[in-house]
Formats: sequence, structure tokens, C-alpha cells
Amino acid sequence: MESFSSLVQANRGQPARLLLPVDKAGFDDWLKAQPARAKAAGAAQRFAGKPGEIAILPGDGPEDWSVAIGVEETDALGPWDLAKAAETLPEGSYRLEGNPGGALLGWLLGQHRFERYKRPDTATGPRILVTGEAARIDDAVRLAEAVALVRDLVNTPTEDMGPAQLQQAAEQAGAEFGAQVRVTTGDELETGFPLVHAVGRAAARDRAPRLIELEWGNPAHPRIAIIGKGVCFDTGGLDIKPASGMRLMKKDMGGAAHALALARLVMGGRLPVRLHLLIPAVENSISSNAVRPGDVLKSRKGVTVEVSNTDAEGRLILADALTRAGEDSPELIIDFATLTGAARVALGPDLPATFANDDTLAADLLEAGAAENDPLWRMPLWAGYDEMLRSDIADIDNAPEGGMAGSVTAALFLQRFIEKDTPWAHLDTFAWRPAAKPGRPKGGEALGLRAVWSALRKRYLPAA
Repeated sequence: MESFSSLVQANRGQPARLLLPVDKAGFDDWLKAQPARAKAAGAAQRFAGKPGEIAILPGDGPEDWSVAIGVEETDALGPWDLAKAAETLPEGSYRLEGNPGGALLGWLLGQHRFERYKRPDTATGPRILVTGEAARIDDAVRLAEAVALVRDLVNTPTEDMGPAQLQQAAEQAGAEFGAQVRVTTGDELETGFPLVHAVGRAAARDRAPRLIELEWGNPAHPRIAIIGKGVCFDTGGLDIKPASGMRLMKKDMGGAAHALALARLVMGGRLPVRLHLLIPAVENSISSNAVRPGDVLKSRKGVTVEVSNTDAEGRLILADALTRAGEDSPELIIDFATLTGAARVALGPDLPATFANDDTLAADLLEAGAAENDPLWRMPLWAGYDEMLRSDIADIDNAPEGGMAGSVTAALFLQRFIEKDTPWAHLDTFAWRPAAKPGRPKGGEALGLRAVWSALRKRYLPAA
């Protein structure tokens, strides 16, 4: 596949076939204005202006043809309106007149493929979109790159995507943007981040646990922390998952993928912030030294945790990372995690369960999600359920019995490691698409990334 930057060009009068967005409401008027040959071609292809429909319309000569595309609304193109066209049209250049809105994203991602382990499809070359809105191109390319990064990291099998590979991804970002990266491992990890060490200690030596930190930006700017759960594979530990539950556990580092991608957007967009990225990276493996059900672990914060279930490990490693982030007094903390099956039972695969201890932050995130067609759904940090976290022998239990309100109690567990005055949002995201849609293939997916990026831009670059 061509680089994203080569797939969208500013209109300089270069030859390109015309793309004609048509919505169902305006279809009749559009059809009346078409010549007879276009009407006949459209009818033969059963084109009615419905979203996702495409019709090739003949022109005066054999090569003089245009493309009608059914969209939701012609006056406000959405991110996926052009995705099917980008996937299916013949290679070549196409011209879109007027404001492309967010549709550049779908055009780019419609041509992205995860082909690391497959023979590349070279049957069709690139489809290039020509637009008069040149100012939108750079932002669209950066956003497409971020989404593609999440997809590629999540899709990569654990054999090639362990803690060391997450570290390499962070170091690559650090080198590219001039950020400082530090990695805590070994004895220093056991002492400083004991929950991260405990969860990952059963893994093989070359897949040892670590806490990855990246810092970027002017220290005088507002400090924000972005945290991602980096469980590169989750067997469930000694509370082992069944085969059906383990099949997709390569994606349990999806939170880390989102955090890395968001950090790259922050740095690439030159947001005026002091960025602190934290990724606790582990494999939750099974060995003679694995954490046992009933063990009590002491966290970085000093809070003791009874491990009722070793398969509730993500909240443990996040607890130490949240504590570390809070030590530098950020004005905002956001974490991403593929944390609970309960969130998927409640909201399905497309809606990240979003928890926030600040109503303004929650409203900003939900508003951005709606505007970007990257929806979020707020869930309650219901204080009445906090008592479910009680332990008979420790300060807190990692997995309350009964399973009720599982995503809520997980978020309440994390909240124990947040300073009360620090605005914080937690996105329990699936990071996976179970069925393909135009521009969105089955597999790893960025869910909530675009919403959070939009909210951060609005907060720190109000004129953007």
C-alpha cells in the first residue's frame, strides 16, 4: 500500500475523475439534472443515493466517466462516506469538489491493509483523492496513521508483539519526536512498581515485565498523562481462561496501542502540553512463580490488594501506572484499557465504556465522540458499589464476587489510585471489530481514539 500522504493531493488542476456525493433526500433532484445516459447507467446499477451505493456514470468519451456515491448527508460528509469507494474503485485519481469534511479519513483507511503475514495484494494500485481543501490533508493523514497504528499493533500476534516490542514502538516515537523515554525493569520494577512486576513475573525472561514512560513537550505547559494497558497476552494466569476466551488475547494490549497512537497525535500536532505517556507492559503467563488466587500484593501507592482472581490483572498494572502519573501532579489523566468483558456485555463492541470523575471532562469527551462519529458512552462511578471492593485481609479486593457491575467496580478500583482533585477519564475499550465495514476491516480497531484526540485539541488548541 502507498503511504497515506500519497493518497490525498491538493487540487492543482491535475486530471482526475469526478466524485459526486448524493444523499437519499436529494436523490430525485439530482437525478432530474442528469443526462439520459447517466440516468440509464444509474438505473442499471440500481443506484438510489443510499449510503454505500456506487454508480459509474458515462461521459462523452470512453474514458470520460464519473462516480456517484451514496452518502448520509451531502452537506456534511462523515468519516466513512468515501471508504467503500476507496476500497472498490479502479486505481487512478478522483476529484472531490467542496468540503470533504471528515471523509478523507475513510478514503485513506479504506486502502489500509494489515499484510505483515500475507502476500500483498498488488492487483489494484492506489486510488488518489484530489481535493481543494488542502489545509485538511495533513491532519487527516496523521489521524489515519494513528488509527492504522492501533490496528497494526493489535493485529500483530503476541510472538511478535510482546513487552519488548511495545518498548520499541515507544522508543521509535521518542526518537521521531524528540521525546525522552525511560524503561523500568528487573529489581527496580519489583521495588517501584510491584503490581506490574507481580503480574508479569511468570513470563519468560525475554518477555519480562516493564514500565515504559515517555515525556515530551515544554515543562512549562500543562501536564497531561496518557496511560495504556499493555497486557501483551492474557492467559488469565492461574485462573486460566478457556480456549474461547484466550483466542483474541493478543489484543489485550489494545489500551497501550491507543495510548501510543494518541501520544503520537499529541506530539505530531504540537499540542502545547507536557505529555507523560505510561505503558505497563506485561504478559500474564502461567508458571511456578505466577501470582496465586488469594495472594496479597502491595502497590506502589502502598495500598494492599487481595488477588481474588488472577484474570483481573489489567487493573493491577494500571494502578501502579496511575499512581506514578499522579506523582507529577498532571492536570488531566486519561487511560485506555481492554479491561472488562462486562463492558462489552453492557455496550457491545463499538461503544467504549467511559468513566470520568469530572463532569466537564465527561461532557467534552462525549461531545467530541458524537462530532467525530467515534461514539463513547458514559458509565457511572457509582459510589454505592465501592463497598464491593472490600477485602477481609487487605485494603482492597481486585475482583469482587458475583460479577455484578463488573465494569463499574473495575473503574472504582482504578479510582482508588487517582488523586481526588485530578480530572481523570477511563475508557474501557474493546479495540477489536468483529465484522468488517467499509474502511473498517475485521480485527484490531481504534475505538475512542479520535474522540479523545478531538477533545484534547479543543481544550488545548481552541482555535483548531
